[in-house]
Amino acid sequence: MSQNTINPLILVKELKAIQSQNNLIIADVRFGESAHQAYLEKHLQNSIFVDLENDLSAQDKNFSQGGRHPLPKLDVFSKTLGQLGIQSSSHVVIYDDKNGALAAARYWWMLKAVGHEKVQVLNGGLQAAEKENFEMQKDENSMKPVQDYPLTSWQLPLADFLEVEKATEDENIQIVDVRGEKRYNGEVEPIDPIAGHIPTAINIPFQENLDEKGQFLSPDKLRELYQEKLSTIESSKLIFHCGSGVSACHSILAMSAAGLEISKLYVGSWGEWSRKMLHG
Repeated sequence: MSQNTINPLILVKELKAIQSQNNLIIADVRFGESAHQAYLEKHLQNSIFVDLENDLSAQDKNFSQGGRHPLPKLDVFSKTLGQLGIQSSSHVVIYDDKNGALAAARYWWMLKAVGHEKVQVLNGGLQAAEKENFEMQKDENSMKPVQDYPLTSWQLPLADFLEVEKATEDENIQIVDVRGEKRYNGEVEPIDPIAGHIPTAINIPFQENLDEKGQFLSPDKLRELYQEKLSTIESSKLIFHCGSGVSACHSILAMSAAGLEISKLYVGSWGEWSRKMLHG
């Protein structure tokens, strides 16, 4: 995958400058039981709500076969994008309230993976927009559906369970776990049935992509981070995962922002791996 021709991140001031563009679509991708209610109470002006569970994940979930947030089928995602008003000419700007980790980076990855070029994540998310006085509004913004988005395949590299299993025995492949250190070490596990990590995986928590203000580090600092932490930065030899294929996209986005190639995503992540280990 070649390097992006558009910066995967956009600053609040840059978003303000393009607010009047007709092809701009701002997506609020906050996650959690109260996310939609929080959206209704306050969101960036003209933004639409995109649901991780219903819009960005398959509905026929089997946690031991694909994890907790498996990718939707392509024909379903094609219809979803059309319903969300996304066309090939759309400039999509995505934000959440967790510095891109839930689930702005996942939506960014999915749009890039179907070949959409103009997609960016708002650096600093909702908090940065509020701090810089971006205009907010209440209630639902109506979507403007268009025809189904034309797509034929996931164009970014993916790894499935079998490939990850083989990678644990291949010293040339590096598995990267972006969950927090305590989950990686097996000290806590709030969601999945088994604590711990995939054999041979190293831990680079996605929080390390951010500064103390919740903004992504500069491209130079991100490049330095990954070159220091990884034995290789060759994208075909790296597999990123998290708990359910969401926050891993944060680190893939960070590497992209650093000008590095996009690596493989293991969507099933620890959610799938741990259940397969539990059930043999």
